[in-house]
Amino acid sequence: MECTFSFPCLCTPFAMIQPVFELPGGSFHTYGINSPQKPLVAPLTLDQLTALRTTSFDTLVIPVYSASLSLFVLLVHAVWGCLKSKRNVTANPGLIKAAGGCVNYTFRFVRLIACLALLGLETRRLVLFQHFAGWYQDVLRFGLAGVYVYASILALISVSSSSTRVHTITKHLSFTLLTTWLVFVYRDIFPLITYHLRPIDAEYGSLLWTSIGILSLAAVVVPLCAPRIYEPVDPENPSTVLNPEQTASILSRLIFTFLDPLVYKANSGGVEHLPLDELPPLADYDEAKYLVTRNLERVQPYIAKKRHIFFGFLSIFRLEYTIMVLTTLLEVAMAFASPIGVNKLLQYIETGGEGATIRPWFWILWLLIGPVLGAIGSQYHSFLISGIAVRLGATINQLVFDHALRIRVKAETRLEVSSESTTAAATPENASVVEQPGSPENEDESANKHKQQEPSEAASEADTRVADEEPSGGNLIGKINNLVTSDAMSIGNGLDIYSIALYVPLQMLGSVFFLYSVLGWSAFVGILTTVAFFPIPGYLGNLMSGTQQARMEKTDARVQTVTETLGIIRMIKLFGWESKMKARIERARAEELRLLRRLKFLENLTGIANFALPFITTIVTFGTYSIIVKKELTASVVFSALVVFDMIRGQLWTLSGRLPVLIRAKVSLDRINSFLYSTELLDKFTSGSHISYNEEAIASRVIGIKNASFTWDADSDGTATPNRRNFVLRIDDELVFKNDQINLVVGPTGSGKTSLLMALLGEMHYIPQSPTSYYHLPRSGGVAYAAQESWVQSETIRDNILFGSEYDEVRYKKVIDQCGLKRDLELFEAGDLTEVGEKGLTLSGGQKARITLARAVYSKAEILLLDDVLAALDVHTAKWVVEQCFNGDLIRGRTVILVTHNIALASPIADFVVSLGRNGRISQQGSLSKVLAKDASLSAELKVEEKELVKADETIDDSNVPDGEIKLAQDGKLVVAEEIAVGRVGWAEVKLFFGSLGGKRWLLWWSAFAGNMLITPLMETFQVWYLGYWAHKYEELPSSEVSAPYYLSVYSVLIVISCTINTSGYLYYVLGAIRASKKIHERLISSVLGSTLRWLDTTPTSRVVNRCTQDIASVDDDIPNLFSQVAEVTTFMLARLVAVIIVAPAALIPGLLVGIFGLTLGRLYLKTQLAIKREMSNAQSPILSHFAAAIAGLVSIRAYGAQKAVKQEFFVRIDKYTRANRVYRDVTRWMSLRMESMGAIFTAGIAAYLVYGRGVTASNIGFAMNMAVGFCELIRFWIFASSRIEVQANSLERIQQYLEIDHEPAPTAAGVPPAYWPSSGNLSVETLSAKYSADGPTVLQDLSFNIRSGERVGIVGRTGSGKSSLTLALLRCILTEGRVYYDGIPTDSVNLDALRSNITIIPQVPELISGTLRQNLDPFEEQDDAVLNDCLRAAGLFSLQHHEDEARLTLDSAIASGGSNLSVGQRQIIALARAMVRKSKLLILDEATSAIDNETDNVIQESLRNELDKDVTLLTIAHRLQTIMDADKIMVLDAGRIAEFGEPKELLKDNESLLRALVDESSDKDHLYSMLKA
Repeated sequence: MECTFSFPCLCTPFAMIQPVFELPGGSFHTYGINSPQKPLVAPLTLDQLTALRTTSFDTLVIPVYSASLSLFVLLVHAVWGCLKSKRNVTANPGLIKAAGGCVNYTFRFVRLIACLALLGLETRRLVLFQHFAGWYQDVLRFGLAGVYVYASILALISVSSSSTRVHTITKHLSFTLLTTWLVFVYRDIFPLITYHLRPIDAEYGSLLWTSIGILSLAAVVVPLCAPRIYEPVDPENPSTVLNPEQTASILSRLIFTFLDPLVYKANSGGVEHLPLDELPPLADYDEAKYLVTRNLERVQPYIAKKRHIFFGFLSIFRLEYTIMVLTTLLEVAMAFASPIGVNKLLQYIETGGEGATIRPWFWILWLLIGPVLGAIGSQYHSFLISGIAVRLGATINQLVFDHALRIRVKAETRLEVSSESTTAAATPENASVVEQPGSPENEDESANKHKQQEPSEAASEADTRVADEEPSGGNLIGKINNLVTSDAMSIGNGLDIYSIALYVPLQMLGSVFFLYSVLGWSAFVGILTTVAFFPIPGYLGNLMSGTQQARMEKTDARVQTVTETLGIIRMIKLFGWESKMKARIERARAEELRLLRRLKFLENLTGIANFALPFITTIVTFGTYSIIVKKELTASVVFSALVVFDMIRGQLWTLSGRLPVLIRAKVSLDRINSFLYSTELLDKFTSGSHISYNEEAIASRVIGIKNASFTWDADSDGTATPNRRNFVLRIDDELVFKNDQINLVVGPTGSGKTSLLMALLGEMHYIPQSPTSYYHLPRSGGVAYAAQESWVQSETIRDNILFGSEYDEVRYKKVIDQCGLKRDLELFEAGDLTEVGEKGLTLSGGQKARITLARAVYSKAEILLLDDVLAALDVHTAKWVVEQCFNGDLIRGRTVILVTHNIALASPIADFVVSLGRNGRISQQGSLSKVLAKDASLSAELKVEEKELVKADETIDDSNVPDGEIKLAQDGKLVVAEEIAVGRVGWAEVKLFFGSLGGKRWLLWWSAFAGNMLITPLMETFQVWYLGYWAHKYEELPSSEVSAPYYLSVYSVLIVISCTINTSGYLYYVLGAIRASKKIHERLISSVLGSTLRWLDTTPTSRVVNRCTQDIASVDDDIPNLFSQVAEVTTFMLARLVAVIIVAPAALIPGLLVGIFGLTLGRLYLKTQLAIKREMSNAQSPILSHFAAAIAGLVSIRAYGAQKAVKQEFFVRIDKYTRANRVYRDVTRWMSLRMESMGAIFTAGIAAYLVYGRGVTASNIGFAMNMAVGFCELIRFWIFASSRIEVQANSLERIQQYLEIDHEPAPTAAGVPPAYWPSSGNLSVETLSAKYSADGPTVLQDLSFNIRSGERVGIVGRTGSGKSSLTLALLRCILTEGRVYYDGIPTDSVNLDALRSNITIIPQVPELISGTLRQNLDPFEEQDDAVLNDCLRAAGLFSLQHHEDEARLTLDSAIASGGSNLSVGQRQIIALARAMVRKSKLLILDEATSAIDNETDNVIQESLRNELDKDVTLLTIAHRLQTIMDADKIMVLDAGRIAEFGEPKELLKDNESLLRALVDESSDKDHLYSMLKA
């Protein structure tokens, strides 16, 4: 007897591929689709059945072989394990614990019972049915019994052993049972779906079906439903609380039932919101510490070789992408379930069942099973994508953060103002490589060790500017914010590369084969048409790519502008610049929206091309088939082909939809790539780092520099340029600081004192001048650094001082006392547990300086680098710090390098002095006496300062204590927790978007939108019906009487009309969406700029930035797209449901049930997803805040070597975000799978009704089936899109929250002052009272005074007397009562911007913006250069610098954000010049002369006395009596009241005068009296 097989065509489904067996006598029995309905042979006799079983019984050999193979592998595994490892004696965890818990053990026990039952049934079968089989069958049956014996033994071991090898045994058991089950499915289940076959083992009756049922339980149900055993990624540190996903069964993972408890919890009664703590815990394989360890190590080789970061990311997730190949293949295969089912059912109806081999119920069942399997594959594919997206997002965050910790600080400066051409920065080979034990950041000695090399071009290869395509180096902060928000999100959305690379091509290929099987060679004509038109979408895609890249650059510029605006928001409000800054931001926004509009138009053109292309293909294909080939378009041909054409259209839509997403992802990847390879890093991270030639010649403890130059720009060779500040520090000989002693660095403003410290820390670019050059700062004993611009984190005062060190109470209290913080802490109700706020806004400059100093002193570092820490302190406090701290036991024996302007104050502690000249070179070094002997100017300065020290008692207040401006809660909390909305999205949020779409002509816009949404689906539904009508004509008339050209022409006209309406409608919608984006952004910016100072103080900048980046990105892209999709899908869905009901009225109730189920599912999904989305949005702001704080304190972090601690904190914040993000994505999968399954049930039900119900024509059945399939696909998408739009509306909620904040009074027409106002500086105050909040204490009480125009008034008073409050009250920055008249007009009747733009205040710490000096003096380009230069000259800048100075400032000089590349003195002079440019009649100066050297101080005082116009009124908040003793009037404040006010001479005549008491208490009262006489 010979067995032969037939192989069907490639397009035949797998389920149809059946063998053909040759029976005795030469007859054949076929498992095929082409067998006629009538049996080929008579019913089988017993002999024929025995013969058939003899030939087909050999399939039972397969379980025997699989069991034998399993046994062999187990034996090999056991022997190999014994030979390879020694016996490890471990504690017995117990049977249940080893099995993974009670549930798992129960499943194993059930499988044992099932295996024993199978063995018993097989034994009974051998006994009862001996006469049916010969010897061959007996052998096979005994072999099957042996298989069950083997399975029973394995099952017994699995429940009786706690060995670690039980897991392996369990896998072998599952493999053996599954193989056996598949064999019985083939033998006895498959024949049931055919007309001609019967189960081979049917004569065993109930024994057969009982065995199959028990086998299904053991082989399928138990493996699918048994929970998985938790396997920690780090066995030494397993998770204590597990994520349900980690132990979910295979079935639970596939259908996401492990999320059911979360969904039900979110929707249970009384639960309004799910906080982050109630979400499933983060799985250990998603924790940042593991991701960094694994992912960054894998990506390291790619970064080291400077390969594109894409390949590194691909290598990280290679396993997931491999599995996704299988899920993609499953999706493609199951995608053809519907067209095959529709085709076979329609063929059955057309022929009346003639020639059918497969029963129609199977095709109906196939319409259910196929889509469900496809949905499982699709959702698991998306599940993998979600996991990759979350992990990649965390990896990108950490990668960018790691790289940011290596960036040279001054790379932030805007250099595009230079006329020089920009060049790409040379990026080191090891940029952002994961730190290994020997890497620079983890080494002690090697961090800055012996940097020596010959001068070479390598020293100037890099540039602070980024690559040519990123010319705006000043956008660094905004760019980093975008990288970790918008770009990370774009990359996460574009991870599914298989949708383009695999899914679309394979499904297109399958569609071609299917169409060929239905339409013949006509299908190829249609495909060739598709190929001919396909370059059009490709060309549009290229245009989109360029547009998207340009748009992201404009987005960077806008975000940077917003970030800088928020950084100087107090100055903007005090200067009345809100409207002008808003206009600047809106100009940047307009450029971004211009490119966004172009991008949307290109997306629309691409979509229309992909929308029309399948219709063109349909027309050409059907035209060829009916006109040229002359064949009839029957219903089975038309509607099965239409389903496939819809699939082709869907794939082209997928292509058009995914292509922009992938393009955005590619652009974002390129931007990250550029950031990693094109930003300038510190020298120690550059390739070919400086080689030492004589390491042994340098002692390990040497701190010094020899024969070297240092620049901020890596491409600088030390030459100056006329239009750019390019400072060079030169150490021509050798500079060695004294160990274990206090070293002073002195010099005039701008001489490079700070640069010297930066050079030692490795922050500047090192250029060796000889073979023996070096710079060395030993780090083995630790280094502490206190910056001149004090850096504090948004933590408590104690946390800022400890900075990760262990708390030592004795040492801590000493530090607090010696740094003069004891009294300050007493002023705070929460003491040292007070939060300092973002940028330390609750602290004064002096307090921040002392906390920064305390951090350095508290640390155990042997070397302390202190940058002018005394500058921000009043004389009393500075003397205390010098005497108690620098002479104290905590400093003794440590090496201190102290930069200072106050030589007299620091001279008693100085052991070694370095004096720098204006040219950036050392003028003198040595002991103090030696330096003074050689430097006459320094000696003269010392004498002046010694006189000022004697006047210490003149200081009448502590300028370093805030004036009560910030009110803290009793627990020390300042920054309030970010508000989280609960419940559904409110009407205000909906109106915010919908109300902005139509603009002023909202009725016209909404009418056009609704018309487009209604006409398009009706037209498309009519097109499908018309094809069915055309096909039905072939049933009624001979084909010769059916005019194919006529019907084809009408169909073509319908398509043209549909495309035209759809295109015009969408373009009109895009204009409305752009209008809404513009308006919402304008309102957000206006709201933030119009907010109160109190709100700004308590709101971290990162929260505002987050709304201006991620939330505005949602308004720009996601929300408009989702809304249009929901509207379109809603009308399409209703149109298709109505069509189905017309053909099959009984579908009304199932359709309603599906709708109700969908709405219920959507409600469950939405409430859960909204809560998670809100938590996810709020979890991202702390990441941005940490980024901003770390970048602001880069130098301090690197100096302390605190990178690891900062990263650990970053891990914590990333984990919180990942925890919400992972669940957010998984819940979407949960909803989609259930909705797709319900849609499949609906489709199968409609098919069953149409096939087995009343007689319906094939064309109507095809039409209804087409509509039903489309309806099910659309309802799933509708639930998803409508839920997602409300989830995305969380961005609207967050924006709306910032539209409802506290605002200052808005400008009105009545508040516009006369054009001449102010013509003088007259100031009159009547009963002025003020408070910071409505429920706060009164800080000013009934102040009344008059100041004539041109008078110079000094305002003095002790701490808390109300000096700063008076300034804010005059500018109406706080709540006031009473009247203030400025030039005769009440200030409360004038708009705030008009008032503040006519008053200028110079704060202690002036704020500067990133740009040129010209832009800082005149940010809105209202003056010419001559005026600006005159103001600089009048402010004294030119008298402080010489023409030959390389670092001299000009109008084109680049200023870093915050003015960080200038000294405090230079910033003060620029602020004074800016005040002169404004030409205000009232100037308020908050004295900060203690922060600058004497020469600069004298220049500023001289300018104030002589350069201001005579009618300018000057109010000086003084901290020293000497500054104001020659003023016209002096106001003394005490507890918010005016204690006295008048001319100094008159006040001093009064023996009871507070001013006289202050002067008489001064040790230099004679000098003060002499100033009055002068």
